[in-house]
Amino acid sequence: MNKITGNATNVRTLFNNRYTVQYYQREYGWEKKQIEELIEDLTNEFFEFYQDGQKQRDVEQYGDYFLGPIILTNDNAIIDGQQRLSSTTLFLIYLNNLQHQLGTQKVNIDNLIYSEKYGEKTFCINVEEREKCLEGLYDNGYYDLTNEMSESVINLFNRYQDIEALFPDDLKGDALPVFIEWLIEKVVFIEIKTDSEQDAHKIFVSMNDRGLRLTPTEMLKGYLLSEINHNSVRNEANDLWKDKILKLKDIEKDGDADFIKNWLRSQYAETIREGKKDAENKDFEIIGTTFHKWVRENKSVIGLSNSQDFEKIIMNEFQTFSDIYIRLKKYSREFHNDYDCVFYNADRGFTLQYQLILASISPSDSTQIIDKKIKMVSCFIDQYIAQRVFNFKTVDYSSIRYTIFNLTKAIRRKTEEELAQILIDYIGNMEQTLDGIDDFYLNQFTRRYMLHILSRMTYYIEQQSGINSRFSDYVNRQQKNPYDIEHIWADDYTQGKHQFEFSTEDEFRDYRNSFSGLLILSKDKNRSFQAMSYDKKVVKYDSENLLARTLNQNSYTNNPLFLRFMQESNLEFKPYDEFNKGQLLERQQLYKEICKRIWDVTRIEQIVNM
Repeated sequence: MNKITGNATNVRTLFNNRYTVQYYQREYGWEKKQIEELIEDLTNEFFEFYQDGQKQRDVEQYGDYFLGPIILTNDNAIIDGQQRLSSTTLFLIYLNNLQHQLGTQKVNIDNLIYSEKYGEKTFCINVEEREKCLEGLYDNGYYDLTNEMSESVINLFNRYQDIEALFPDDLKGDALPVFIEWLIEKVVFIEIKTDSEQDAHKIFVSMNDRGLRLTPTEMLKGYLLSEINHNSVRNEANDLWKDKILKLKDIEKDGDADFIKNWLRSQYAETIREGKKDAENKDFEIIGTTFHKWVRENKSVIGLSNSQDFEKIIMNEFQTFSDIYIRLKKYSREFHNDYDCVFYNADRGFTLQYQLILASISPSDSTQIIDKKIKMVSCFIDQYIAQRVFNFKTVDYSSIRYTIFNLTKAIRRKTEEELAQILIDYIGNMEQTLDGIDDFYLNQFTRRYMLHILSRMTYYIEQQSGINSRFSDYVNRQQKNPYDIEHIWADDYTQGKHQFEFSTEDEFRDYRNSFSGLLILSKDKNRSFQAMSYDKKVVKYDSENLLARTLNQNSYTNNPLFLRFMQESNLEFKPYDEFNKGQLLERQQLYKEICKRIWDVTRIEQIVNM
């Protein structure tokens, strides 16, 4: 074997070069889950060091963070690591765009994203089919996937959108330049270089195939089974474990480990790490990394003292909770009328719902009680998210993990009645209420939730009016012609009465982004309508979804089911021949009343009494 070198290389140094990807391993295949883990790992590590008020110069005293090895040839062909390098490129592009949007102190990272020669950009991962997508993301944070056939390009764009949705709001202020400085100076890859591609592949095989190590799931199974005395019982438990693990892995790549973490955290975790520098990991964090060790060290907490206990935890508890988790994952991906809130919460990326729902359930609960608890807790989460978002409060993992952990313990294995009272009291005592809708509008924070909210409203009034529509269609970003947010007013200060109603163009734009000034339309319609004046748009709206159609007079004739819904709900829909400031403010109240029907605070009580 020829010369091999290995060096710890930070992001600034690594991304000052350009890399090629071999044709046989060219596809970029990360999913949302991997992006979520990357952002969570990086931001959690950053907050281990960051203190309010610190500046970029303070990063010199921060610790390093290891992001894994990459294997390269000396001419910079990537043999292993292109998924992480591609994802880091997307992350750098997003952070660069975020700096521009927020107007914060700018850390110059342009040269880590691309180099320019003869007027053309060359990106860090130099693959021709990706160039237009990366250029679009770099220039304006968007790329049109219409007619796009490349799997890698589609995944790159979707993962960029995931980064936008998942990046925590508490890093979008003074901490942002410090975080970027830490990312490029202190986040480290181990760069392994070889003289030949053949040698690089030998290293890759050696690192990945030699001595296949047991996973935490396999080690946990081995421990639990070893404590069961009877061979026949042990074999039966082993068969059950294998069957459930296969089903969990069929859901997603690491579905088995994700389930076990949620199960153990929901039922047994009593402590969580304090949010300060050098704090020790507690139950919550240890379960997240080495749950097999945690179970062995906490067997008395779990109630494991004899063979029957170990048999019971697999045959009863493991089986019960894995079946529920598999159901929840199904409901999160396929809309089910009876468990709609599970889908709604998943659509907004609220991954903590699985832990919270499982916490409420006891292994001895009947199927009927389990079903009711799933509905109650998922409904509570839906309301919790809505009341925070309508008041511009984040629901990012890092911001609410303590709240959700404390709730997890509070509702653990409670009866239906106890559970309902805790959830109802919590919602009733929240500082944020739906009155926040009065001042709700589209901005950088609410953009990630606005399509969901408008889709919920559209779906709700259509369902109530006897129209067969599908919420999942409205929020599906993977379909060929997805729905986008539509501004009722064109972005033209000179149209209509705007110059008379608003003293400045900035004031006009603020009102244009008002909640009631928004609808949803399919992307092609959204683009073709966007420059039209209202009198032309309202004619077009008549053939669109019902929320848009309610602006047009035709919705109020020969539409008996809608008219009956209006009367029974006391919602004051009305058509508008013109739509200026006064009409927009009036419609804001209509939107508020629709939302109060959707996020009805009495719904948990209704579920209990079913």
